[in-house]
Amino acid sequence: MRRFVIVLCAIGLTAAACGSDESDEIGASEPDSTPTTTAAPTSTTAAPTTTATPTTTTAAPTTTTTAAPLAWRQVMAGDDCACSDGSPYSYWVREADPDKVMLFFDGGGACFSAETCNPETATYSVQADDDLNEFSTGVFDLDNPANPLGDWSMIFMPYCTGDVHIGTNADFDYGDGVVVNHTGFLNASKGLDELVTSFGGADQILVTGSSAGGVPTPLFGGLVADAFPEADIVAMPDASGGYPSNPLLNPVIGGLWGTEGAIPDWESTAGATVAEFGIPDLYVYAGTEYPQIRWGRFDHAFDGVQTDFSALAGLEDSSVKAVLDINEALVEDAGIDLPVYIAPGTDHTIMGRPDFYDLAVDGTLFVDWLADLLAGEPIDDVVCTECEGSA
Repeated sequence: MRRFVIVLCAIGLTAAACGSDESDEIGASEPDSTPTTTAAPTSTTAAPTTTATPTTTTAAPTTTTTAAPLAWRQVMAGDDCACSDGSPYSYWVREADPDKVMLFFDGGGACFSAETCNPETATYSVQADDDLNEFSTGVFDLDNPANPLGDWSMIFMPYCTGDVHIGTNADFDYGDGVVVNHTGFLNASKGLDELVTSFGGADQILVTGSSAGGVPTPLFGGLVADAFPEADIVAMPDASGGYPSNPLLNPVIGGLWGTEGAIPDWESTAGATVAEFGIPDLYVYAGTEYPQIRWGRFDHAFDGVQTDFSALAGLEDSSVKAVLDINEALVEDAGIDLPVYIAPGTDHTIMGRPDFYDLAVDGTLFVDWLADLLAGEPIDDVVCTECEGSA
């Protein structure tokens, strides 16, 4: 997936509506196993049949057309939802087993200055240009029998607001002609709305996301647990665990993005300010409020993207591996069990990568570790011993 920056922010409990929905079904077959190939709908026309009758009257030809099964449908989120440049925002839904649903938040960088928010930079995704019918790697390889989520329904939330899915500031002016819609939380909340509306009877829900999409995963895990009190909720952020909570920096970035408008109305957040909402704090608030949530977390020990964004945000002295350990201890000291899988090397993300199925640390495949997590089996930390190498 893509890159993201540290966000030290707050999330709100009330999902903000983004206008009326307009659903566009994309008629395409499920993605095949080739990453860049999308199967087009197929049309089969039966050959005309001629049947002689006693009066020698010829029956008219009959024609039937068969389309390939639908993999994903695109949903336009409504006029109040938008990407950073004001372009329309949409998300994607795959309807399979209605009892098991994955809510996935995509990555794509972040921005917090006129320089980093300039659309000409490569710091963040400006528009939601994802097409799920072109995704066929990692957890989105729907034909792979080793995929533990292959038969799950899925909601995929693209990312295009530079605020790691948690902003509420529309048309924020950075100067120099750079104006950004930091309305990621409004967009992301449509995923929760879709989950409730289309899959209200779900028994098990995985809330996950990669890179920038890993940041809101703990808070949306809590929001989902509130909306589905009887369901088995699993929250598993990918490639976002290596950022510290910094009470000096938290309100600076949060103020730019407007995260104060999204603080959840929970007992665990009573009196909390944006300064107290660092990324690891989100696990503590959500896990304390909803102890039924089951947790997991994936990172590479020396994730190069997390290293780069830490430096960009002024935290260049932070070691990803050291912060991963500190953050795990912070969460578990609050009484929340947080099993982690830490792979060696500098790669970034796992959920959408081809090595989702092949990555192993000390003999444990990540895909098996995730499958056990989903199945409710007891799992242990899997942590590299020689972390500067590669798996």
